[in-house]
Amino acid sequence: MDQLNEHWSWTGIEASEVVGQNQFGNLLVLDKSGKYWRITPEQLRCEVVAATSKEFAEIIIDDEFQLDWEMAAIVEIARQKCGPLKSGWVYYLVIPDLFGGLYEADNIRTAPLDELIYISGTWALEIKDLPEGGQVKLRIVD
Repeated sequence: MDQLNEHWSWTGIEASEVVGQNQFGNLLVLDKSGKYWRITPEQLRCEVVAATSKEFAEIIIDDEFQLDWEMAAIVEIARQKCGPLKSGWVYYLVIPDLFGGLYEADNIRTAPLDELIYISGTWALEIKDLPEGGQVKLRIVD
């Protein structure tokens, strides 16, 4: 929770419990106000998906939500490229979708979940005020 709150609290989330995690580090989080949020690192997004536990119960059984959540096709590509995940690790897009990264093998690696939460939250904060269509320059440092 500390990692989530440290790097994503600027969105308004006050995480109290992670109630779901997929293999790409997407998290479903219950906050202190009773809202349910989804953190989507590859899209640098953190948003409320349900305002109540009743809404959450409805959304998690929705076929469209499940298809998006499970990410089965891209998980299979990731597994073929990177192998099975180590405990505490997730697959991720090296260049996030929001920056034009593609959901394909050449753009997938593995990382510890806590690092992905840190990096994606930091990047999302850095671009939060960027206008639609704004330009981003990524600098790679070894």
